[in-house]
Amino acid sequence: MSGDFPKNAEEARLDRDTTREELTETLAALGQKLDVKARVKENVDEKLDQATAKVADVTNEPTAAKFRQGADAVRANPVPVFAGVLGLLILIRLILRRRNS
Repeated sequence: MSGDFPKNAEEARLDRDTTREELTETLAALGQKLDVKARVKENVDEKLDQATAKVADVTNEPTAAKFRQGADAVRANPVPVFAGVLGLLILIRLILRRRNS
């Protein structure tokens, strides 16, 4: 359709269907771009795959598999890991403060 009004009902239906398909594709693309959570997850998965490959290059395959399992466990339960790291940082700070006193 060249931007002119359709000449008959069939042409109008085809124009409507074409426009509907284009809008559906556009909305799907926008939805994917706006889904930040999914994009971050994909990015993390990609980086984790790269890190696992580097671990496999430096060490043996079972070690890389254990690394991947550990990373997946951290991703599944980030709160306990975050709490543990925070506790460790607080402990280190307390130790350093006592040494400096």
